[in-house]
Amino acid sequence: MRDPDVPAPSAAGSDDVPVVVSSVPDSFPWTVLAERHPALIRKVRDAFPYGPEQRHALDALLRNCAEGVVEPLAEPAADRDSWDAWGGREYYGRSWFDLPFLWSESYFYRKLLEAVGYFAPGPWQGIDPFRPFKLAELDTPEAAAELAALDDLALRTADEQETALLHGSLWGNRADLGFSLSAGSGAAAADHRLVADDTELLRSLFSGGTLCVVADNAGRELVPDLLLVDHLLRHGRVGRAALHVKPYPYYVSDATTADVLDALRRLTAAKGAAGEAGDRLWAALSTGRLTVRTHPFACGPLSYDDLPEELRREFAAADVTLLKGDLNYRRLIGDRLHPATTPFAVATAGFPGAVAALRTLKSDVAVGLTAAVEADLDAAEGDRWRTAGTRALIQARRG
Repeated sequence: MRDPDVPAPSAAGSDDVPVVVSSVPDSFPWTVLAERHPALIRKVRDAFPYGPEQRHALDALLRNCAEGVVEPLAEPAADRDSWDAWGGREYYGRSWFDLPFLWSESYFYRKLLEAVGYFAPGPWQGIDPFRPFKLAELDTPEAAAELAALDDLALRTADEQETALLHGSLWGNRADLGFSLSAGSGAAAADHRLVADDTELLRSLFSGGTLCVVADNAGRELVPDLLLVDHLLRHGRVGRAALHVKPYPYYVSDATTADVLDALRRLTAAKGAAGEAGDRLWAALSTGRLTVRTHPFACGPLSYDDLPEELRREFAAADVTLLKGDLNYRRLIGDRLHPATTPFAVATAGFPGAVAALRTLKSDVAVGLTAAVEADLDAAEGDRWRTAGTRALIQARRG
């Protein structure tokens, strides 16, 4: 049956703003479906010694993505009714490329989990097909260098630390914590890469109460997220924090509870300031100052306008909800092609309470830019600034 805690997509909102679709050849969404998804299937197939059943299912999904139409989940699937209600009844039997991009992309990952037997009773149940890729990020010289950089950061003022950690969380696995530290003020050298910067507004929303962080990627992106939370708790900038992660593997690298534990173990095993932060975070989880939350909504092809009531209440009660990454941003503004100059507060009006976004730009959607910034970016880079991951934004609004 459909999960009663997760609503069907809303028909209200910005219906006059076009939804991002995948049907335009050589567009970014088209490339994701036509090139990235087949490559990922092959990568997952090679990452585990799957048996004949799983390998045949992955091969079938590979063919289906390229040549076939969207098919329902297998009849025993507990969430089949949910996907039916989220658009499946309308979309089954149609090409993957003819559907809203957010729906196609989300459903692909659900079908991939079905193919590898993630939900079915058997030896592969609960085995994250993306875990080898996530763990590899934590065990690199770059990751070690980033953690070592925390020893120098500890010598800075609390304000400088907070700015550097915000930018470390923003840029994630681009190894920018060390880069920020070398910039003197912690972030000045990265400012030219920001298309919008509400840093001071965001920092003003840390007022000693509750922070909700909706995580994005695991590995080397989750570590700086945790370090930012540790700083805010340690310095009384927030009284408690809730870290929202995915209830099961999603979008290759999206963080789950298991990924939080892997990141914490990496921190606690480190020396110096990184290990101390890991110990504090471990203690915060034990006492409840930091909690980890999951909800089926996190893996639905829905915008934040469609929040279930219990999440709506939680986010409304927080001092601020911090949404990390590109997918959360797409869901925040409905994965719609708003004019880039649309005010952030207008595009996010359906979100309850104060909200902020830390996002590296990796898809077509963007709001909250000035006309001058958009014109300069278009002149210098064409549309590439939207998808290349070389630009970022920090946006916020009060509740």
